[in-house]
Amino acid sequence: MPNTGVQLLGFFLGLLGFIGAVVATVLPHWRSTAYIGANIITATEYMKGLWMECVWHSTGIYQCEMYRSLLALPQDLQAARALMVLSCVTSILAIAFTVMGMKCTRFVHNSFIKSPLVLSGGICFLCAALLCLVTVCWTTNDVIMDFYDPLLPSGLKYEIGLAVYLGYGSACLSLSGGMVLCWNSCGERPRRNTQRQSRPPASPPPPFNNIYPPAPLYRPPEALKGNHAPSRSSMSSNGYRLNNYV
Repeated sequence: MPNTGVQLLGFFLGLLGFIGAVVATVLPHWRSTAYIGANIITATEYMKGLWMECVWHSTGIYQCEMYRSLLALPQDLQAARALMVLSCVTSILAIAFTVMGMKCTRFVHNSFIKSPLVLSGGICFLCAALLCLVTVCWTTNDVIMDFYDPLLPSGLKYEIGLAVYLGYGSACLSLSGGMVLCWNSCGERPRRNTQRQSRPPASPPPPFNNIYPPAPLYRPPEALKGNHAPSRSSMSSNGYRLNNYV
């Protein structure tokens, strides 16, 4: 039978990964200003996220502005948005499947579909982790390539922000939770097969003679003639009288 503790462990790992992915998607700290060259001492810090761009001043003022046009955004930013949203939606589906399929819940209690539900939740967690991991890896590659580009001015170079590291951690948590759930649900099927094979064979049906009484033995008609006594009609019809016809 599936272990409830293992299922809860996988569920909470996936839940933490989902929360981290949502926070990383909302935060604007995907790219931060690189302090190199003449920018070592500066009074402002610029940060870019998936949905907004923020400026932090040394006086403590924090200003953010949402991106106004979706079509005006770079293609990599649009793809990062779509992948992170898909990751969050897939994590929600994974949470729903896992909650319905866990042994400690009363949904479809004592049903054979609980294990497939947990397996579906684990697969969804794995897909969500891969989507988040692809997004943060893509962003990391773009930041590193721009940072080492000699033709790009120093003021336009950025470093990897905290939201990217949070995305890495969230992807690892979701990946671990999905693997635990898949391992737990897949380990139940061999046990069921062994239980079916260990069952004793069904007893054969009772013989036909015990249900119905045996049929009587066949006796030819010649053997039955001597068992009947002759009737009066047959005795009177043996001889013919003349009075009956005159």
